[in-house]
Amino acid sequence: MSFSLFADDVKLTPYWWDHVPRPALPRVTPPANADVVVIGSGYTGLCAALQTARGGRSTVVLDAEDAGFGCSTRNGGQISTSVKPSYDVLARRYGPEKAFRIKKEGHNSLAWVLSFVAAERIDCDLRVAGRFHAAHNPAKYEVLAKEIAHQPKGLEVEAHLIPRAEQRRELGTDAYYGGVLYAQHASVDPGRFHQGMLDRVLAAGAVVVPHCPATGIERDGGGFRVAYPGGVIAARNVVVATNGYTGALTPWLQRRVIPIGSYIIATEQLPRALMATLMPRDRIVSDTRKVVYYYRASPDGTRVVFGGRVSHDETDPLVSGPRLHAEMVRIFPELVQTKISHSWAGFVAYTFDEMMRAGQRDGLYYAMGYCGSGAGMAGYLGTRIGQQLLGKQEGATAFDDLPFETRLYYWRKPWFLAPAVAYYRWADRRG
Repeated sequence: MSFSLFADDVKLTPYWWDHVPRPALPRVTPPANADVVVIGSGYTGLCAALQTARGGRSTVVLDAEDAGFGCSTRNGGQISTSVKPSYDVLARRYGPEKAFRIKKEGHNSLAWVLSFVAAERIDCDLRVAGRFHAAHNPAKYEVLAKEIAHQPKGLEVEAHLIPRAEQRRELGTDAYYGGVLYAQHASVDPGRFHQGMLDRVLAAGAVVVPHCPATGIERDGGGFRVAYPGGVIAARNVVVATNGYTGALTPWLQRRVIPIGSYIIATEQLPRALMATLMPRDRIVSDTRKVVYYYRASPDGTRVVFGGRVSHDETDPLVSGPRLHAEMVRIFPELVQTKISHSWAGFVAYTFDEMMRAGQRDGLYYAMGYCGSGAGMAGYLGTRIGQQLLGKQEGATAFDDLPFETRLYYWRKPWFLAPAVAYYRWADRRG
């Protein structure tokens, strides 16, 4: 491992935290009673809490760490319409009508982010800069071309095929074989986005208690008793909003989501002229690999923020950083001497069918399993689950009644993850 790749003052915390440090919330004792207890203070939990607090329900949000400590402030800030299975795959599973509704939810999540940020006046560097989805081999370019030419009616999005000969007008590299520009995809600063949500939740009267993990949930007549170190809250309703950090507190949910580490680096500051060459139109970028890389310029246009999974097993940012750097240099050879200023990781949650879920079981409301699309989908589904709790019709989603699958012998540790990642990486290389 070459530690010379790291800047002398390298930070093993998200780049976004430089501008929005973890909130210094006052330490308070949770109330003995609440209408709603939300477990998790990321995008999902805060947006659910915003709905219930504004709906007149006394709301308490618990988190084992600082507010927003998880992937809500650790992601890359890319907002897309991503529901990973194709319309054709979903139509074979559920029929064309249900497939349409599921894919439409991806569009709804992007529209929700844009309207939410505008309505709440959140300063989070929101930009509709478009996403360049790059083909990592010629066959994948042909697949993208067919998808764009045959978009299902009613699910069309503004998309433009970019051949390899014109690629450099979108991205300063020859490492790909063309791609597709999704013109309406957007980006945010995840830290500012989360802070804006937190500010609105507190203003709505909800109580947010960091460093206060929920340690048990029990039914109590028509409600619940939520235990935490040193006490219990009697609650009418409970929302589980733990996504990639779902654990033994909710074993049924734990068996249905797969926590997967996603790793990101930020470079040291780069010359403006170099950034203009590498990312001439400030697009967010992803590629067609199953083990995907995703990257963008920082909001101020001075750094490359580069993410992906570079290990079969979970690892340390000191290990993942140089590996990500090598992949970045493969795409942008000009950055070979560029040092890493930040290296960090967070856990996303996948499901076995690569689709997010929202709904309730045994009276517990939940939304999770965003499969790497949580920057846009988590707040959207958090809002919908909060509306469901209030009995509002607009809370219904296409994910509510889907079977939530698990696998035999999967209990706590996803033992199958390392061989699956190894297989997908091999498949990506073979094309």
